[in-house]
This record gives sequence, C-alpha cells and structure tokens, in this order.
Amino acid sequence: MPGRRTFLIGGGCTAFIKPRATRSTEDMGLEAATKALLDAGITYDAVQTAVVGYCYGDSTSGQRALYNLGLTGIPIVNVNNNCSTGSSALYQANNAVRYGEVECALALGFERMKPGSLGTNFPDRPNPMALINQRSFELEDTFGGNHGPGAPRIFDNGAQEYFAKYGGGVEHLAQIASKNHKHSLNNPYSQFRDGWSVEQVLAAPKITRNLTKFMCSPTSDGAAACIVASENFVHTHGLENQAIEIVAQALSTDNLGTFEGRSAMDVVGYEMSKNCANKVFKEAGFAEGEGRDQVGVVELHDCFAANELITYPALGLCAPDEAHKLVERGDNTYGGKYVVNPSGGLEAKGHPLGATGLGMHFYIMMQLREWAGPMQAPGLFNIPDERGKFGLVHNVGLGGAVVVTLLRRPEFFKAGGEDGRTRLGYNHAYQCRPISMVDVDKVKSKTASPYILHHAKL
Repeated sequence: MPGRRTFLIGGGCTAFIKPRATRSTEDMGLEAATKALLDAGITYDAVQTAVVGYCYGDSTSGQRALYNLGLTGIPIVNVNNNCSTGSSALYQANNAVRYGEVECALALGFERMKPGSLGTNFPDRPNPMALINQRSFELEDTFGGNHGPGAPRIFDNGAQEYFAKYGGGVEHLAQIASKNHKHSLNNPYSQFRDGWSVEQVLAAPKITRNLTKFMCSPTSDGAAACIVASENFVHTHGLENQAIEIVAQALSTDNLGTFEGRSAMDVVGYEMSKNCANKVFKEAGFAEGEGRDQVGVVELHDCFAANELITYPALGLCAPDEAHKLVERGDNTYGGKYVVNPSGGLEAKGHPLGATGLGMHFYIMMQLREWAGPMQAPGLFNIPDERGKFGLVHNVGLGGAVVVTLLRRPEFFKAGGEDGRTRLGYNHAYQCRPISMVDVDKVKSKTASPYILHHAKL
C-alpha cells in the first residue's frame, strides 16, 4: 500500500554520555522533544500522536516524559524492539501519517543504561536472545572458535564467517573502527571523541577473538526525537526550507534461515537487513539491486565493527565478497563513494538503545539539509537531480527487527528564511547545548501542567 508522502520536519538530540545515573529518562526526553519542536517551529499542540521507544524502563515512561510538554490526551504508545527500538518508534509514527491517521506525529526514544555489557532485567525467566546466542555458538567450530561476552561474540562470529568465505581480517575491522572514531571528533554529541588510530584500535584490550574494546559500542545514556508530518502540513507551516522526505521505509524480522541455516552472518541479521533494504529500494521505485549508486551518506548500525563490515553487502552497497575491499578503497569515508557514519557511529557516538535509531535519522536529516557543518558529506547535491543523493539509515535489533529508511530532499525544497537554526538560536546539527525553561515555554501545550514542570530538571 503506497500511502501518501511523509516528511521529517524536526529533530532533536541530547549528548550521548557514559551511564552515570545523572539524568532521568523524562528529563532527557524533554530536552530532545523540545529541540525537535523548536526545530519544526510548532508547539506540542500540533502533535496528534506519539510513539516512544526504550528498552530499560517501566511502563508508561513515554507518557511521563511527554507529559512535561502537556496533557493533550493524544495516543502515546511505548515500544521496545531491542537495539532498533528508536527506528521502530519512528516506523510507527511514520505509518500513522502515511496512511492518513494523523497529520503530525512525534517519535521519541531514550535510554538510561548500566555500565558494562548488556544484561537482562528479568533473571527469573528465559532471555529471548538465548536461542540467538546458542545458534551462533553452535556454528563457531566451523570458523575456528571464539570467546567473550555474548553480544560481541556473536557479531564477531558473523565477521569470522565473512573472512572465511571472502578474505579480509581483523585489520579491516580496525580500519572501520578507527574511521568511526575519527569521524566522531567532529560530533559534539558523541560519547567518545578520541580519534583512535588503527594501531591504537588493534592495541586495545581484546574482547573476543577479533574485536578489541575500541571496536565495540559503549552503553550510554541519551535521547533523540524526530517529528513526521504530511506534505500538506509542511506547506501549511512553511517548512519547505527544511522538510526531508521519507521516500521509503520498512521494518523486517527474521526468516527461517536464522535458525535453520548455517550462517553466523544471518544469525546477526545479514539476511534480515538484506531483505529489508531490498523492500525499501523497491518501494522507492528501483529495480532489483539498483539505486545504491544514488546513495551518498549512510548511518549504519555499527554496534561492533564486525557488523558494519557485513552490513555493507547486506544493504547492497557492494557485492557480497567486496566489503573488505570497500574498506581498503576508503569508500566508507570522506572522499569515497559513501560517507558511512559521519556522526562517529555507535562505536564512538554511543548506543543508548531507545535513542540510537532516532539519532541516526536526526543526523541524516541534517546532512540532507546541508546543516551538518564539519560532519557534512560533500557532493550530495552535485548531480543533475535537484533532490540530490539519498541518505540511508540502517538500524538492527537482534531477536529481531531491522529498520531501513531512505531519505531525500524533496523537489520543493527551498532554502532561506527562518528555519530551525533561527528558532533554536544556533545550529543544533553540530552544536550541542542544553535547553532552558524558556525553550520549553515556546513549545509546550496550552495544557501543560505547572505541577509536572516544577519537577523537571534541565
């Protein structure tokens, strides 16, 4: 079902920080949502539905965060889809607009995590990831064995399968990680801004057979928000100077091969990502295998450098056996065919699960507005089509769900006049600042509760 055109009109993000229990999810959520509303130039009264994503939190945490902005009675739904939670929230918000349920929807994601490797909050019941881990471990002997915590180990198993089939090795993972850490130097929202070299990445403590500490994303606290609107809403509110079209978007889950096949790559989402990407490019009007040459910038789910490597071919950015060669050519960074993770990716920027996918969409939206400053991918509009190249977002959660989104500047885009930078008072695409109660007052609903706002901590 094609539905109608939809657009990202606003986005906001907090800094992604080390888990310190210094900020509550409701306060981080208030910051991200306030920035997104300021960016869009609307108040919370214009939002007709909201979807909020988080993995580690009690029920109705989304309501608690958004009640800061007003008690308007709108539907607020909370979602949890592992590491793809943020994009899953956006998927639901986008569909509400796409199929005519509402004209304007808000997707918000946040997370407050614990230091160290991921674990369960429910030790009294089986972990839904148990069979994923078990299946990957059963395949390890095929590729020489492994060790370490579950999450990095199973993604490393996927990379080890790639190496066995096509070549490449740990040095390619180090190049990917170093590339991302160097990109993060330009991102003030990033948790780590160290710019590790390939040699430093390789010398870091080993976590699994191939992965070192600097090849792994850290646990993080943070929040991000995006606002989706219809084309009529864009024109009614004069947002032609910043609206970015969601050309196509899909959410896919696992196929039979995840458990019945013998691929460690498929266990960590290779087939799932490939199927989802193919759906998205087909929805965008491309024939099978086509359209990737029109992509310029990508935010890709690099929870571990191993996953970035195997996701290049899964998304069709290269042939199945060309991922390590793409790395060698530098076709994943500035000056290459694609700029992948200009934000620094999950490895450097951080990975607050509920916020991650929305943060990815925030960064690509800002790239296509050409607001990204030192993170800006060059040449996105050096083609005959005035819409320029596509931005691609890939966000995967095992267990499993993957969201792929294709974004593009619309044909009616017209720069100039007041935009989100004017309304925030700075360019939040590459400047990270806190909000004030003055900012909240500009976007809160007429039904905002003084009692609730009295408890907000900015």
